[in-house]
Amino acid sequence: MLDRLAQRWGFAAKIRGNPTLRLLFRIAVGVIGGLVLALGVVLIPYPGPGWLVVFAGLAILATEFSWAGKALAFAKSKYDAWTHWLRRQHWALRWGVLAATGLIVLLTLWLLNVFGMIAGWFDLDLPWLRTPFSR
Repeated sequence: MLDRLAQRWGFAAKIRGNPTLRLLFRIAVGVIGGLVLALGVVLIPYPGPGWLVVFAGLAILATEFSWAGKALAFAKSKYDAWTHWLRRQHWALRWGVLAATGLIVLLTLWLLNVFGMIAGWFDLDLPWLRTPFSR
């Protein structure tokens, strides 16, 4: 759809026809796609759309870089294989994966001092909530 709109307004022809614009466009796509991809990787263990953001970043990059299209197809196939495998497992294993993910989230929130910051909002002096990096 975006390609059709770009062609209708002539953006694609202008960008393809000018080597400098083409390079600037590829750089912009690389930077934006890379930032979205990095954000997605950070968000993977947290509840919410972590993998969706990863796939979005790869899709942005794939508009200009063929390696990103291959990486997107590979990542999607591995993600689908993982979810299909996990669905076939016993409920105890699924809950174990959920618990491990929850522990990773809590650990990273503690290391980033989120709990210490929230305790500070309520004037609670709980040293064990502070990250070891802030001592």
